[in-house]
Amino acid sequence: MAAEKAEILLIGAAKPVILGGLEPSFVVHKLIEAKEPEAYLKDIAPRIRGIAIAYTSNKIDGAFMSRFPKLEIVSSFGVGYDHVDAKWAGGHGIIVTNTPEVLNEEVADTALGLLLCTLREFPQAERYLRAGKWVEKAYPLTATLRGRTVGIVGMGRIGKAIGRRLDAFGVTVVYHSRNPQSGVAYKYYSKLIDMARDVDTLMVIVPGGAATKNLIDAEVLKALGPNGVLINMARGSVVDEPALIQALKDRTILSAGLDVFANEPRVPQELIDMDHIVLFPHLGSASAATRKAMDQLVVDNLKAWFSGKLPLTPVPETPVAARKSA
Repeated sequence: MAAEKAEILLIGAAKPVILGGLEPSFVVHKLIEAKEPEAYLKDIAPRIRGIAIAYTSNKIDGAFMSRFPKLEIVSSFGVGYDHVDAKWAGGHGIIVTNTPEVLNEEVADTALGLLLCTLREFPQAERYLRAGKWVEKAYPLTATLRGRTVGIVGMGRIGKAIGRRLDAFGVTVVYHSRNPQSGVAYKYYSKLIDMARDVDTLMVIVPGGAATKNLIDAEVLKALGPNGVLINMARGSVVDEPALIQALKDRTILSAGLDVFANEPRVPQELIDMDHIVLFPHLGSASAATRKAMDQLVVDNLKAWFSGKLPLTPVPETPVAARKSA
């Protein structure tokens, strides 16, 4: 007799890779199709053993997870998982997984693209040409990456990938993180404010959440200085957005390249109206190939867990102890 399939709640879009990977092995409940979500959740909650998050703007907090008495694992799309209360989950025996590694190179590529676009004003120059202005006069000279010192805020997997690319560009790299990273030759700063004073470019690639909220504040921006450029590839919450807007208005810093915002997809009109900055619509890992790999990792974590193996990419807040036999 075939084993009974575990029941999974899918939150977010019914992506083909995730849905196609889960349906042969699990009973999948798609929240996005529920006409009355609250009633739907109440009905299926007693049977749900896993949650797959394709995408959500909602918080998967303790109150939400506690609605599912048999919940064992939350498999979330994306390297960032600040939308999930992983600490609460770990304290209640629930595993949380994310999708790191498979997006490192794509995000690092995007980060370098955003840096070059910001310094060399490539998007503005392209608009200038399309508007027919080149026939009138040449596009103005821009800032340059040459001779800059780049401070990476967060020397994790993606930070290291960004560093390798900057090495190839012949740029001086230093970094700040909670602790020095073994095997990393770049100069380490224990205090972010000290690094901001010594560099003219900050590239931010740290996790979101309470620990990093408004990490880049008015004081850091002032220390970065009038030739300073801020590149944010992390989370919108990591930068004090009102302070950044003011710093850009006052020319406290030279420019900014932003891939993330505090209230996505809503971007402050004040930022949109500024022509000396570059704004991306959260493109970090947004290639078809990389997103497919991330979707597959959501599936693979669930399959591993429910086949009696350890999940592939558990987050630090939910370390996996040896499984007890059922």
